[in-house]
Amino acid sequence: MPSQAILRSYFISLLFLLFTACSPTDEQDKLPNIDPNKKEIVFVTHNGPVTYYLNSEGKPAGIEYDLATLFVKEYAPDHEIRFVLVSSISDVIPALLKNKAHFAAANLTVTKMRQELVQFTKSYQETQQQLVFNDEVHKKPKDVAALVGKSIVVPVGTSYAESLAKIQQEISEISWSTRKQTNTETLLEEVANNVLDFTVADSHLVAIMQNYLPNLAVAMPIGKPDKIAWAMSKNADPKLKAKANAFFDKIQKDGKLRNLLDRYYGSSKRLNSLDVTAFLQRSNTLLPRYIHLFKQAQELTGLDWRLLAAVSYRESHWDTYNTSPTNVRGLMMLTEETADQMGVSDRLDPKQSIPAGAKYIMKLKDLVPDRVPEPDRTYMALAAYNIGYAHVEDARVLAKRLGLNPDNWADIKKTLVLLNNPEYFTTVKYGYASGGAPVIFVESVRSYQRILERYQPSYDPDMNKFRIAQN
Repeated sequence: MPSQAILRSYFISLLFLLFTACSPTDEQDKLPNIDPNKKEIVFVTHNGPVTYYLNSEGKPAGIEYDLATLFVKEYAPDHEIRFVLVSSISDVIPALLKNKAHFAAANLTVTKMRQELVQFTKSYQETQQQLVFNDEVHKKPKDVAALVGKSIVVPVGTSYAESLAKIQQEISEISWSTRKQTNTETLLEEVANNVLDFTVADSHLVAIMQNYLPNLAVAMPIGKPDKIAWAMSKNADPKLKAKANAFFDKIQKDGKLRNLLDRYYGSSKRLNSLDVTAFLQRSNTLLPRYIHLFKQAQELTGLDWRLLAAVSYRESHWDTYNTSPTNVRGLMMLTEETADQMGVSDRLDPKQSIPAGAKYIMKLKDLVPDRVPEPDRTYMALAAYNIGYAHVEDARVLAKRLGLNPDNWADIKKTLVLLNNPEYFTTVKYGYASGGAPVIFVESVRSYQRILERYQPSYDPDMNKFRIAQN
């Protein structure tokens, strides 16, 4: 058992780290304070794939953005919403303490050190800190003792620093450092590029980044699972906190939270490192041959070309001569029946198969009820592309019977896989189906599309027409 003096020293050192991370910055001083005369709810956050970012259409996205927007819409409809963006997670709590925002919605884990400074709402997600390494360069460490002499860096002001400090209390020879003005994604890229030996990241972020950086691997979990929640200052309005807690209770019960988590994280574990490596290689070698055709298909249908390219890769790996044992053929793997419906005379001709596949997806989307929101509507159409719309409709019927939401893809995934169980498929109109296949298909397409969105620019047909007109 460590002595009380050691424990006290450990506590003070951690608190020092946290307060160092929370020191004032010029950036924070320039931010406007909350105006009590304005009817607005202000959220402080930072850019990142698990917080707030601009999507391929240049619109705000991210689970924290969606949660905050939904909260204000449902619990403060007479208020405007405003987001304050800071450079890194180390600036989030200081901005909150300096009265720059009502809430910190920034993928913050609840830790003892942070609870010394702020209060937290009810948790909406659980995550696990993971030690991450490059498996092309290093062998997986057997235990924490193998970290002695290795370079370990984490962003300043994160809960990862607290966890590493605890490990260092047990093995003093382990050294690690924090870095200012950086984020976890950057450090993960440095690990992938062999600049660093190790870093620490939350499991849901690691799963996302492994789709882009396939040589990232998890060495071991660090500590116990953490809760993620919004933070508020200690003197915040208790009524506002009560509304936030009621909001999280409500969206947990009505399925909205589950649907949001699936939207951002549901596809992040479908690809393995070999899948990602092969996809990245073929994105550089094969995809350039067909990009112009995918963009033309976007002009015809309005579907993002990167979605269409992802579907094509999942179907054929961009091999125009690909033919299945059931005679499904071409880049979009069209059946003979579908090809006839879409007026395709040669399924092996990319100029015919790509626009036909895109138009067929749109045809399937038209079958999905208008009340189904995006992106769920597109996901259901993709599932129908794989297994047929009739079975998707059966899954929607099952969802309703089981008390799930037939308009949410997160729930339809659960009922599609029941279509191979006689307890369920004998009760629906179209009977048996291999329901796991469309789930894997859709989740893989989602993953491939996200990779393309990271590396390939969006396409604006209107701007293309403008350029043509100018020439």
